This record gives sequence, structure tokens and C-alpha cells, in this order.
Amino acid sequence: MIVSASYRTDIPAYYADWFAARLRAGFAMVRNPYGGADYRVALGADAVDGFVFWTRNAAPFRSMLDHLAADHRPFIIQFTVTGYPRMLEAGVIEAEAAVAQLRDLARRFGGRRLIWRYDPIVMTDGTDRDWHRRQFARLAAALAESVDEVVISFAEIYRKSRRNLDRAGARHGFQWHDPDAAEKQSLCGELAACAADHGMTLSVCSQAALTPTGVAAARCIDLQRLGDVAGRPLTGKTKGNRPGCLCAESRDIGTYDSCPQGCCYCYAVADRDRAKAHLANHDPTSERL
Repeated sequence: MIVSASYRTDIPAYYADWFAARLRAGFAMVRNPYGGADYRVALGADAVDGFVFWTRNAAPFRSMLDHLAADHRPFIIQFTVTGYPRMLEAGVIEAEAAVAQLRDLARRFGGRRLIWRYDPIVMTDGTDRDWHRRQFARLAAALAESVDEVVISFAEIYRKSRRNLDRAGARHGFQWHDPDAAEKQSLCGELAACAADHGMTLSVCSQAALTPTGVAAARCIDLQRLGDVAGRPLTGKTKGNRPGCLCAESRDIGTYDSCPQGCCYCYAVADRDRAKAHLANHDPTSERL
């Protein structure tokens, strides 16, 4: 079994103590996001083949990563770095700090454990196509030789992300738009070429219709990569989280509306104040997040 921690929230940045306590206990209880009873996810070495961590700030999680590596518990890290202005990402660490973390993680654990995520791509009058080309190239140059894959996607405009983007636009005075498929494909091809120039493979997450010929589809829960880290082949079935997702089957131990970083395009947070309250009331000794 693969444990995902977590595409619903940033566990490494905000809930490291809780994860450490659950690892010691050997299990976590998870609130069912679709209703119904809480369910139990085993975390012991006999039950878990590997972990996939999703974060924008791994610094609070450094000791846990050292512990997992020392115990030969395989993990990979999906690390998002976009460097958007504060109007889009109110509480994210600066891109330079994130890049420094990725470089350090590569030195300590090897680049095979790391995936850079430049996603989602959000188009505004302050982050237009030219801005993304320049920003991506700058970050790719900084991360060359530290990572071998970059995952991109274009923002999926769900109802709550539309509402939050509209609110942020009214507050900060910007306009956003959802480009057509042709523009997305064209930009994707340009970014793929830039990634290749810096020794990286670009893959696209769950958006096959926007992926140009020759550009791979992402497998964010990647058994091949985890197997390389583990030093043994891992097997499992493909069981994506949405149409077009090629991830291997996993169990996620996070919860929605609990990341306070304030990314206004985020599908996992309906209201930042609610997420802040969740964090303020969080009990790191609780069985569930």
C-alpha cells in the first residue's frame, strides 16, 4: 500500500508532529470526505510500501524525513514551487527559499526522491503567458541537477476556486481567465522544451487533452519511482483520483479545508479562514487530522 500525505493538505508544512505521532502509533484515522464513518489507515512498515508527501515547505518535516530514510522507509516528495505573487498565494514561502530546500533535499536524499511541481498554471493579467515562460525558465535553471521531473497542470476552475479567484481579483485588482485548449497545448510544449534544456522531463497531470505529442502524462503516485527509491520493484493497480489520473492506488490521510496558505485557486480549501481555524484547533495527539 502507498500512503499519500497529502493532496488534501500540506502535512509536512503544518502537521509534522501529528504525522510523527501517528507513525509511532502505527495507524491514522481519516475522516471520509464523501460522508460516512472515519476509516483506519495502517502506517507500519509491514503495511506501507512507501509514502508520497505533497508540500510547499518541507523545512518543518526535515527530522521526519531523516527518520524515514534511516529506517529505510521509502518516500518521494511532490514539492510545489511556482513563485506566484501574493495576490494568488498569500502564505506560501518565497520561491528562493523553496528552491534552496529542494537543492538541500537532493543533496541529502538524492534527486530520485524529488518531483518539482509547477502547478497549477493560473493565467491572470499579472501572470500571463510570457510571465509563465520567464518564471518557469528561471526556476528550471535553479533546479537543474536537483530534480529530473517537473509536473505541470492548468488550473481546474471548480466552483469554490472560481469564487476564491473572483474574490482575490476584486480585492487585489486583477483579472483572471481560463485559456482555451490550443493556448494551453502551445504553452505546455514550450515549457516541455525548456525543461528538457535543463535536464528534466516534463509531465502533465490528468489533462491528456491538453498534452502535446511527445509530452508524458504524469504519474504522481509513481510505483516505478518509489521502487527505485526502495531498491525493489513495487506492484499495484492504477486507480486515479479523477478522470485521466494515472496514479497508482494509494490511501490519503489528510483532510480538506486544513491548509492555511491561502492559494486562491486551490481545490482543497473552500475558505482560508476556516482552514486557519482548523489549524488553530488542531490536536497533534488526535488519531485523525
